[in-house]
Order: sequence, then structure tokens, then C-alpha cells
Amino acid sequence: MSAQKKDELLAEAVRLREQGHPEQAREHLLSLTATFPDAADIAYQTAWVHDVLGLEAEAVPYYERSLQGDGLTDEERQGALLGLGSTYRVLGRFGQAVETLRRGVSEFPDDGALRTFLSMALFNTGEHHEAMRLLLHLTATTSEDPQVQRYRAAIEYYAADLTQTM
Repeated sequence: MSAQKKDELLAEAVRLREQGHPEQAREHLLSLTATFPDAADIAYQTAWVHDVLGLEAEAVPYYERSLQGDGLTDEERQGALLGLGSTYRVLGRFGQAVETLRRGVSEFPDDGALRTFLSMALFNTGEHHEAMRLLLHLTATTSEDPQVQRYRAAIEYYAADLTQTM
């Protein structure tokens, strides 16, 4: 099968998922995965559709495969790191979730979603101070709420250590 045909079939599977037909998309993607077992983009989309269907345990090996090598765009890699970290968290694999999401934040430091999911995983591992620090910093730097911005300096000060007093 040509690379062009592969890309067309992958695009069709993505369209099916986006149009609310995840089961059909899954069938297409599993077939493509069998034909192209080393294609990172196919593995990523296969993982994603499994997550959409609530089949998180089945999504993990596809996410892991997608992150091996260099086959993803930056946007796909960002999504795969978030998807895998979030999926590990849902499955109760909190340590792996933190490790994966930390890697995501390291590679994509401006991604607020990665930082948010990392804070949830940190909460699950009992690292409440770091979880709150991340969320408070994210709130202070991204909120457009005028009241949050009014107190931004104080929020950022306390984000460093909630046990501090002024």
C-alpha cells in the first residue's frame, strides 16, 4: 500500500471518529495498524479512538508505540503525551501518569492542559503542594477574570508555598 493511500485511509478513520462513529473508526484503525505496525501516527489515532470508546487499557500500548521514534508532529506528540498520562491516571497508574505528564510539560511548557493533568496526577500521588502550585500558577497566568488578575501577584506568591504568610 502506498504512503498516499495510507494517509487517505488514516484521514478517513479520523473523520469517522470526529463525526461520532468511533466504532467504525476503530475498525479502520485496527486494520491500518496491522498493515503499518510501526506508523506512529496510526498508533496515536488508534490510541485516541480507544480512549473515546472508554477502552483505556487497550489505548495504552498504542500511545506507547506512538511515542517511540520520530513519527509524530509536535501537535500529535503533545496529544499523545497528554492522552497517555491521562489514561495512566484513569487506570490508577499514578506514578506512570506523573512521569509521562512531567515529560509532556518539559517538552511543551506552555501547554496548560498538560500542566492541569499533571496537577491531577500529582494529587493522586499525594504531592498536594506541587499540584496546588501548578494550578495556582496556571490560574494566575492564564485567567482573564479581572478579579484573578487583580490578585495575581498574591496568587503567584502563595503558589510558591501555600504555607507562607506575608
